[in-house]
Amino acid sequence: MGNRTGRYTVMVERLVESVLAGPGQAASELRRAVFARAFGPLSSPRSRTERATGGEDIAPDLAGYIDKVALHAYEVRDEDLAALKQAGNSDDVLFEVTVSAALGAAVGRLERGLGALRGEASPPDSLSTTSSSPPVPLSAARRGGTQEQR
Repeated sequence: MGNRTGRYTVMVERLVESVLAGPGQAASELRRAVFARAFGPLSSPRSRTERATGGEDIAPDLAGYIDKVALHAYEVRDEDLAALKQAGNSDDVLFEVTVSAALGAAVGRLERGLGALRGEASPPDSLSTTSSSPPVPLSAARRGGTQEQR
């Protein structure tokens, strides 16, 4: 985890270590691989290709779920979990994988945010590159406010 400094560094490191190395149904190696996958910049085409072609001991269906948790957790549906359970994953393993992915995504965003505050360049985030132009402020009428009478 980067060059973080500050009063919460030790607590974050302790949390990460307890989630990844603590007792659980999922192997520690799997939890670490899930964390690393979710931590990295998932938005770049190169990293997606690398993830799809291997390098990690994560089943492809589980890898897709990890990416969804890391990038679009609000899109996770019961059907996603049912399919993973049908593939042989227990509720406990799915819980631990979900926590590892969510923690990896959160710590990755924290690292990139702190890096930005230090003036370091960061890879583009898919959530921040959806629009090519800055947002336009809404007029009073479009905001639901009152318009001045002339």
